[in-house]
Amino acid sequence: MLVAAAVCPCPPLLVPEVAAGAAPELDTARAACLDAVGVLAASRPDLLVVVGPGEGRVHPGGGRGSFRGFGVDLDVTLGEPDPAVRVPPLPDSLAVGAWLLGRARWAAAPVDGLAVDERRSAGECAKAGAEAAGRAGRVALLVMGDGSACRTLKAPGYLDERAAPFDARATAALGSADLAALDALDETLAYELKAAGRAPWQLLSGAAHGAGLVGRLLYEDAPYGVGYTVAAWS
Repeated sequence: MLVAAAVCPCPPLLVPEVAAGAAPELDTARAACLDAVGVLAASRPDLLVVVGPGEGRVHPGGGRGSFRGFGVDLDVTLGEPDPAVRVPPLPDSLAVGAWLLGRARWAAAPVDGLAVDERRSAGECAKAGAEAAGRAGRVALLVMGDGSACRTLKAPGYLDERAAPFDARATAALGSADLAALDALDETLAYELKAAGRAPWQLLSGAAHGAGLVGRLLYEDAPYGVGYTVAAWS
């Protein structure tokens, strides 16, 4: 059963070494993310599953990620490594999640990862969420995902007037744990707006059905023209 969830953005720029001189610009977002992870630890889960956009596969604990592709000599590990088990490299979203857990000195429960294909339908995401919530008696989710990437002229996806209303709906739903509103996020529109968080958010909704969790918005902004939301559910 799902007992808590944290929603965080997943840009590699969240890692100060990657952001370099621009790192202070995301200090408030990082602090909010750490607060959200603290809510997860306080829930005393039996298992933490880190969810983020990716290739659509399970990443057992011990998976390694790297930020070398961003010019930084920094590697991270998701959970405790097991030398006897070969695991695939982490996608960027889960690598950022692993970095965040390392920053928070996570030791509350074993950790697994789940990369969600952004093309999965809302129904498929909901089913995957229900399965994740049933993996242990007390499950927590760290849900990594960005909103639209089309909020300004200099955004990765250029300016799209539909981006701000989409992000507003998503942020309101995430901040209030509104499952129906999350389920209703338009898959095609999210894809067109490069909102990589849509599938992970709808997976969270599927995991949270029947859990009675209450949401709290911790941060919302669009630095670099990309929508970032941090929320905690408990």
